[in-house]
Amino acid sequence: MTFIHLFLLAVIQGITEFLPISSSAHLILLPALTPLEDQGLVLDVAVHIGTLFAVILYFWRDVRLALLGIPGLLRWQIDNQGTWLALCLAIATVPVMILGLIFHLTGAMEAMRSVALIGWMMIIFGLVIWFFDRQSPETRTIREWGLKDALLLGLWQAVALIPGTSRSGACIAGARSLGFARHDAARISMLMSIPTIIASGVLMGGDAWARADFEALRDGAIAAVFSFFAALAALAFMMKLLRYVSFTPYVIYRLGLGVVLLWIAYT
Repeated sequence: MTFIHLFLLAVIQGITEFLPISSSAHLILLPALTPLEDQGLVLDVAVHIGTLFAVILYFWRDVRLALLGIPGLLRWQIDNQGTWLALCLAIATVPVMILGLIFHLTGAMEAMRSVALIGWMMIIFGLVIWFFDRQSPETRTIREWGLKDALLLGLWQAVALIPGTSRSGACIAGARSLGFARHDAARISMLMSIPTIIASGVLMGGDAWARADFEALRDGAIAAVFSFFAALAALAFMMKLLRYVSFTPYVIYRLGLGVVLLWIAYT
């Protein structure tokens, strides 16, 4: 694979993984709408690893708090903020793991790699994000995240397995519907991505490793580095921007891209 192709793939994944505009949709559209070949499973795993390290670094304080809470959680001693955060993240990850495994075993993910479906989901979930962002109050912070909230957001995250929905977009919309402030909704969404990406990597990693050769591993390492820096920049940009603006710019982008994709699909 050429250096330019690796660069495009990694930057697209890095930027779109945490913005509410659907990274899976953009990765599917890259080979679908250009002469470029499909990147394959190895590179899919590699760019997700890059974004994983980016979100861990950016939210290291929260990540460290949750990691320190895991021993207490294993002993079922829910007596501090770290243990509570680890428990909420674990509960929020269960629905997407179950549905993701079902999709993986049945081949449903491949069946949904459709330009038309991506276009519709871009528009529908763009409107969902806009509605909850405009109508919901900003009265709660991440410190008020409870078990019921975690389960509900886990269900929102599971819906995002449909290409074009956006994992971060679905989680943010769900958090805003529960009254979390914009910045905290995005923060919860990003923290939820960590166990989800790890679970996805474990699920796909075995297949990816079995198919990998030296060239694929080399390309994967390059793509992972590029996606790490792109994701870190996108995270910093969005989290800073949310202190001043709403999610409306992302909604406008989703609606515009959705219309273009439907035009391409049906003409």
